[in-house]
Amino acid sequence: QRYCRDVYRGQLASVHSSSRNQELQKLARSYNIIISPWIGAVTRCKAGKWQSYWEDSSSWNYANWAPAFPLHVGTTCTTLSIRDGLWRSRFCYQLRPFICQY
Repeated sequence: QRYCRDVYRGQLASVHSSSRNQELQKLARSYNIIISPWIGAVTRCKAGKWQSYWEDSSSWNYANWAPAFPLHVGTTCTTLSIRDGLWRSRFCYQLRPFICQY
């Protein structure tokens, strides 16, 4: 998120519809990457309740989690699978490609 903001003056992408999810999946595929890129969803436990939210503070009105996700193992960030378009929780410190929006 910080790199996206500091270098590109943007934010990690938020996804609010199936069509937007498919658009971003297609975009990621076009770069011939093999590692699923970050999007701007974060999951964490706050006041004893697990919640997911968008880094850009937009409303949480769509989700496309893979079965058994999001993980509830501490704060996690989210990847968008280029293979199936589903989201998966990952530890935020992993180096991965990312999708930045403006």
